[in-house]
Amino acid sequence: YCLIHFYKRRKEKVCLASYKSQHRNAMYPVFGRKKLILRKAIYFLRLVAYLVLVLFLTLPFIFKFSPWLQTKLVFLPFVRMPSNLNFSNPSSLGLSATHNLYLSSQPGVTVGVWHILPASSQASCAQHSCYDQLGSGQPVVLYLHGNTAHRAAPQRVELYQVLRGLDYHVITMDYRGFADSSHAAPSVTGVVADARAVYDWVVARSGQDTQLIVWGHSLGAGVAAHLVADLATQGVRPSGLVLESPFNNIYDELRNHHMTWLWRKIPWFDWFFTKSLAENDLGFTSDQKMSLIDVPLLILHAEDDAVIPFKLGKALHESALVSRGDGGIGVEFKEFKGDLGYGHSHICRAPELPDIVRQFVKRCLQAEGL
Repeated sequence: YCLIHFYKRRKEKVCLASYKSQHRNAMYPVFGRKKLILRKAIYFLRLVAYLVLVLFLTLPFIFKFSPWLQTKLVFLPFVRMPSNLNFSNPSSLGLSATHNLYLSSQPGVTVGVWHILPASSQASCAQHSCYDQLGSGQPVVLYLHGNTAHRAAPQRVELYQVLRGLDYHVITMDYRGFADSSHAAPSVTGVVADARAVYDWVVARSGQDTQLIVWGHSLGAGVAAHLVADLATQGVRPSGLVLESPFNNIYDELRNHHMTWLWRKIPWFDWFFTKSLAENDLGFTSDQKMSLIDVPLLILHAEDDAVIPFKLGKALHESALVSRGDGGIGVEFKEFKGDLGYGHSHICRAPELPDIVRQFVKRCLQAEGL
């Protein structure tokens, strides 16, 4: 009897509560909806906070113990914008008199290359024989691009047009893992070997007195510095070296990159991040290579560079000055004010750039005594 009585009273209370709730929602429908939305918002924010905390704690470990992830984040070869391009038809991108070819870098590795003719040779060159004119006397620029995209990226094509307008040959390439080059994992050793293969190809086809300038941008500046340093140890030297928007070393770049700000203050940051790069052949150290490089050096950097801080370019300049030990002869630093808006990739739009490059090539010529 007691159990039956308790059950009836319980049922009456539930019905009464349900009635009150329905009556309240009928009287205040807006209030009910707002309360539901608020609960969902709180749940969502808690979920986001939980995910952020998990990522904050786990990502350093994932990065530390995943060479594959480190390679992808350093080189970003999977970022291929614009995509679906026909690299064998450079004229479709506005680059007439440009020859597309493929060179062997190492066994099983080929790299895609463009040879862009100087302005004075465009009309007279049949596209299939462009590379035969490397010994025509005009300077040759070997351009090494940074991470992401490929040799057809719009900002890179802009620079090619500037150099072509100066009547220079432009040789540009994609490293392994990029664009139409072999799908092999890039590394410091690998991409420097790719650049060396293209360098040797140019030297073999250009005249003995042809000026050859190595030009590297961003991460490509690290490739260029390693290449020229390796050449110097073998008694081989290009005419000059241009480093555009460079870092001093990839470790300082990682410490200052906006993507790592969340972890900069944690203990053992270097153990998690920078030490791993050195262990997996991803440590570009341009500042350490300056002591081996004795060719004329031009560094270009914009103050408003949001990818590689301006101070890292200045640090590389200081390293070059110290390593020369001759008062910095042959080392030049050109800065571009932040209000000009050139950022990381558009120094090519500076009206004074053609004259800067022209004067630098002239100094290279004088240094060689040609």
